[in-house]
Amino acid sequence: MKTMNAIVQPAYGSAEVLRFEEVERPALGDGEVLVRVHAASVCKGDVHLLTGTPYLLRLMFGLRRPKRRIAGQDVAGTVEAVGAHVTALKPGDEVYGQVPGGAFAEYVCAPVDLFAPKPANVTFEQAASVPISGLTALQGLRDAGQLKPGQKVLINGASGGVGTFAVQIAKALGAEVTAVCSTRHVDKVRSLGADRVVDYTREDFARGSERYDVMLDLVGNRALADCRAVLAPKGVFVSSAGSPGGNWIGPIVWMLKVMVAGMAGSQKMTSLMAMPRRDDLLFLRSLIEAGKVTPVIEHRFALSETAAAMRHVAEGHAQGKTVVFV
Repeated sequence: MKTMNAIVQPAYGSAEVLRFEEVERPALGDGEVLVRVHAASVCKGDVHLLTGTPYLLRLMFGLRRPKRRIAGQDVAGTVEAVGAHVTALKPGDEVYGQVPGGAFAEYVCAPVDLFAPKPANVTFEQAASVPISGLTALQGLRDAGQLKPGQKVLINGASGGVGTFAVQIAKALGAEVTAVCSTRHVDKVRSLGADRVVDYTREDFARGSERYDVMLDLVGNRALADCRAVLAPKGVFVSSAGSPGGNWIGPIVWMLKVMVAGMAGSQKMTSLMAMPRRDDLLFLRSLIEAGKVTPVIEHRFALSETAAAMRHVAEGHAQGKTVVFV
C-alpha cells in the first residue's frame, strides 16, 4: 500500500481538530489524474468546511462529520499518473486547478477537467493561489457584471484573496477601477493598478458622487440601499459575500434580499457562486503569462502547519492569499 502525508479532518470544529497523519494514497480512476502536490492555498470556503458553519452546509458535506477526511481545494503540482481515457494531460505536466477536496496532502486525485496547465512564469505556490479566488473575480466581473472596456467598477474588499485578483482582472478587461480597502492595504492595492483607492477608515464610498457601472461586493458589510446608491441607472451589483446571518443558514437571507432587490428597477442585483471551469483557468493562465495578473501571497506555511494557515485566514483582513507548500 502506497502512503502519503496529509492533513486529516476527523470532525467539525476549530483548526485544532486537524491532524497531520500518514494515510493511504488516493486511488486513480478512469478520467482522473493523480497529481503530486507542490502547493495548495487556503480560502474562506475551507474555513467554513472546517467549522461546518453555516450548518446548512452539512446537508451536502456531512451531517456529523466531513464526508471528505482531507480538506483543501486550490492546488498546483505535477501529474504523477493518468487514468484510462485521459489524453489532455500526461505524467510530468505541471498543472493547477480546483478540486472537491484533498488538496492538503502530498497527492490528490480528481477528474482531468478540473486541471489546466500551470502558468509558466509563476511558482507552484503562486499558481495554487489562483483557482477559487481568480475564478470568482473573473466570473463576477466578466460574466455576472458584464464589465466592458471603459466602464467604471467599484470593488469592495479589494485587498483580500479575491479582491487582489479582481483589481487586476478589471484593469485587464479595460475598466476604470476604484478599490475599497483599509489603510494598511492602500499602497498594495494601488500597486495592482487601481485608478483610485478608497480607505474605508477615512472615507465612505457610499457618500461620494461617483456612479459605477459595476460594483463587485466581496465583503457584504453595507446595506443594499448604499450599494444601489453608487450604481449608475443601469448599473450591475454583484455580491460574492453576504452578511454573516448566523450559524444556521449563513448568507442565505442576504442572497435572497439581493435576488428580490434585483426584481425591481433598472439596476441589476445578483449573487455569485463561482464554478470551476477549465476554460476560465486557461484564460487566467493567459492573463498571468501576459503579465496582466500577478498572484499576491501574504503568508506561506508548511503542510504540517496547515492548522496555523487556517487560523490566519479565519481571522480575516488578509492581504492576498495564504498558501501551504508541500
